Amino acid sequence: MTRAAELRELNDDELARHLAEVREEVFHLRFQLALGKQDNSARLAHVRREVARVLTLQTERAAASGGVTTVDKRKVAR
Repeated sequence: MTRAAELRELNDDELARHLAEVREEVFHLRFQLALGKQDNSARLAHVRREVARVLTLQTERAAASGGVTTVDKRKVAR
């Protein structure tokens, strides 16, 4: 799991790439849990929190750069 401080060091493109990788991992973990091939069910919760961290950072950056008060998460780096 990546710490928020480490994520803050990434630029916007790297952060978007990391978000895509983490979302893909969530997809694979959900699949493995559904098939009964994953023993560590807590891993999914950790990865979902990392997705939330990245989305929070993207929202903070969007608000800081454009003065936006709310950000539509569907439009941020998908």
